[in-house]
Amino acid sequence: MADARRTTLSPTDQAPAALEADALVVAATKTDGTVALVEGHGLSDEAADHVQQSLAAFGAEGGAEEVTRLTGIDGVSAPLVLVVGLPAKGPATRAEKLRRAAGAAARALAGKDKAVFALGQSSEDEVAAVAEGAALGAYTFSVHHGVGKADSAKAELGEAVVAGLGAEAATAATAVVDAVRYARDLVNTPPNVLYPETFADSVVERAGDAVQVEVWDPARLEQEGCGGILGVGQGSARGPRMVIMSYAPEGADKHLALVGKGITFDSGGLCIKPGASMVTMKMDMGGAASVAAATLAIAELGLPVKVTAYLCMAENMTGDLAQRPGDVVTMRGGRTVEIINTDAEGRLVMADGLALASEQSPDAIVDVATLTGACIIALGDRTVGVMGNDDELRDTITRLANEVGDTAWALPMPEEIRPTLDTPVADLKHTGERSAGAMVAATFLQEFVGKAGEGEDADQIPWTHLDIAGPAFNEKTPWGYQPKGASGQPVRTLVALARSMAG
Repeated sequence: MADARRTTLSPTDQAPAALEADALVVAATKTDGTVALVEGHGLSDEAADHVQQSLAAFGAEGGAEEVTRLTGIDGVSAPLVLVVGLPAKGPATRAEKLRRAAGAAARALAGKDKAVFALGQSSEDEVAAVAEGAALGAYTFSVHHGVGKADSAKAELGEAVVAGLGAEAATAATAVVDAVRYARDLVNTPPNVLYPETFADSVVERAGDAVQVEVWDPARLEQEGCGGILGVGQGSARGPRMVIMSYAPEGADKHLALVGKGITFDSGGLCIKPGASMVTMKMDMGGAASVAAATLAIAELGLPVKVTAYLCMAENMTGDLAQRPGDVVTMRGGRTVEIINTDAEGRLVMADGLALASEQSPDAIVDVATLTGACIIALGDRTVGVMGNDDELRDTITRLANEVGDTAWALPMPEEIRPTLDTPVADLKHTGERSAGAMVAATFLQEFVGKAGEGEDADQIPWTHLDIAGPAFNEKTPWGYQPKGASGQPVRTLVALARSMAG
């Protein structure tokens, strides 16, 4: 088995250059055509001049992902000074630029035991961003490396010492980082290892005392009328599960419900996917992974907000009992749905989760799902699509997502979409017109969000849908603090929302 070392975060208020470590990480940026060290590096004037001259000699540009290694810098205890680019321009906030720069540096320091990060971070937000970026950028998933690769796999950076990071802030950052890493681990795990039953087992094992966990097996799902999850999962020998996580701290006066799509493998069902499209379909449970991880982080941080999470788990396969186009299923709450395309299965399991969440009358419902390829076409690989029935909640989540680095963009839900879900054989069908596919899926989900009060005129519970089909899994080159593979988005957004609701 490969080295499973995980990067730890350490606080310090000492001068960075004086600390014993394998490397000191500083930042450089280009301003007015000249590349210069970012203030806050902690180097002496002589050492800074040496680094500055070396950067000029190497032709450094100070751009994103640029890493320059320098050795033998007088006045620096570490034998290696690693200079990482910090772009001066671009839409990202300074905190996010620092987070990405720290991540790029941490990746370059794979195999090292200890590094000190002094990138010019000044505010509490910037210090926390450097800490997050370092720990998340160092992430590797080597659990399944065998004899042939284990010896050559580089271990993660052992320890990231962050200048200006206090002990309390280090504890808080570690809680969030550990949650993101747990979500990444779940998504990266092969589907022959992670399926509904073992996914549920992992959550139960990790929950501890603060979070109560209830697991519904197929018999219980049938008893509870969850026809969406049962229909999707009936083609697999591995039965579906609903996992309900409850965190209810004393004094909480707000209740947040989270619903996550947990399709542990998506073959497309009878409407089978092309082979190439199935290769990454272990990641189709990224919504449930992020919801589970965020709930655990919220509990570990002790945030005074009640959270109930619904993880809707199934494997979408082509077995003897597989769901067919034309089938009609009865969802939680009694509404009937005509099945049109068995590869649009995510919205079916989510509908049961949304109906269940609504029964608790929470203050807000947020669902997270790798739901539509259409969202990738609209927004690309790195941007979360945000839709919902409440403009204030939708816009708050979009703002929080962009503040923490989970790039997001709000999309509308035009009224003309709903009639395309009409069918003469059931209450509605689960797909509509091909165009605006992300918004069609969100419109279907909205049908299962309950009302906040009694009577026909009552408004729906405030609800927001996050389509993470693009950013949940990176198939391309690592960048910033994002490795190849699972991203762990939008764990940090959900934690930030809980903080906001807790006041």
